[in-house]
Amino acid sequence: MERYDLLYRLYEGFPADTLRAYQDLVDLFPPVDSRVALEHWQRASEELDRRKSEIRAAFDEGEVYAEIAAHATRQQAFTALDLHSKYDRPANVLVLDVDETLRSAGNTDNEIPRETLSLLTEFHEDGVPIVICTGQTLENVKGFMIQGLGSELVHSGELSIVYEAGTGVFTPGHAADTKHLLYEDLDDEIVSVFDHVRSRVLREAPDDLRRNCHLQGNEFNVTMKPNFEIGSEDAVGIIDEALVYEIDLLGEAVAEVTGEESDATSEYARSFYAAADPEIHDVLESVDSVPDPGEAPDAVETFFERIDVAYYEGDAAEIGSLELNKVVGVEAALDVLGITDPFALVMGDSKSDLRVMEWVAENDSGLGAAPEHASADVLAFVRETDELVFDRGRAADMLRTIYALNRLAALD
Repeated sequence: MERYDLLYRLYEGFPADTLRAYQDLVDLFPPVDSRVALEHWQRASEELDRRKSEIRAAFDEGEVYAEIAAHATRQQAFTALDLHSKYDRPANVLVLDVDETLRSAGNTDNEIPRETLSLLTEFHEDGVPIVICTGQTLENVKGFMIQGLGSELVHSGELSIVYEAGTGVFTPGHAADTKHLLYEDLDDEIVSVFDHVRSRVLREAPDDLRRNCHLQGNEFNVTMKPNFEIGSEDAVGIIDEALVYEIDLLGEAVAEVTGEESDATSEYARSFYAAADPEIHDVLESVDSVPDPGEAPDAVETFFERIDVAYYEGDAAEIGSLELNKVVGVEAALDVLGITDPFALVMGDSKSDLRVMEWVAENDSGLGAAPEHASADVLAFVRETDELVFDRGRAADMLRTIYALNRLAALD
């Protein structure tokens, strides 16, 4: 019997929604010191096993189909079957952005939901390494990963953290390869530009930026964050101002290195980054202006071509190196993890995540998924490939689909 027919029989013949509810109860039951609660959990666990046993008895590969039904909805299971038909392989690594992907300020109170953490733990137990790929600092992301997944998993040697959007990689349990400071490979001139910006960014900022922004504690990138709730009207306004200020400051830093006139170089910077990114163009135009200074000197443009300016509405304005991005970080993480033939699920919402999605697509090394509120370019790419778009705050839905994909691939 074809797998399509078997899945159809599974979801038509068994109450999968009820089975999944029991599985969620067993997996997500909070730790409580109560005999009554523990008895309730035990009864649920026994009922879960009874229902799975019925499926095990009804199918030749009953264990696999029981686990699919217990974890994935009908739609998720059939999406997984489509992915299996297209790619004919399981996901052997998860590459996951954090903010507005695994967690959302709007829907999950900026916490990674327990359902998502439970599924990540299941992938880990199945031997699937996890790469957390984020713009956050190492200290921040390491802390909430240990809090959510536990120290044992984080230090298992099967989890890697690409932090500050690719400036460093941290993979506990790999001795000398545990931490890679990728920014140490940059040349002195680029480093001097970042040192110049970093030393002045708050000290010389206008009063409203000094009062209403803070500098994220990065090792290398220069990131201004709002002192307001992320995504709020006040946060959007102050980050728009911070973006313009950072671009001007970057122009002055490049002028110092190249010997060009600083005011002119700041105009070149505005013009260059406005042309490179429509969102930045719109912010510059709304806050101040987009100048037309003509063609920039070659030395100036060469620097701009190597330096990234990133804008996250109401969240952050950031200057980073284009030679250090999430793709570079993910490659380094995969190398440390020993994954030579990756097929990755890449989940993210921003243009830095899009680069990773494009990289795995170009190399037939994975697939991309994004939340419904991701940037327009990310959504366009995801919809043109496998249409793996999930609701805001519902990363677990996509993980369930990939869980089913991996179970189907195990039948081969």
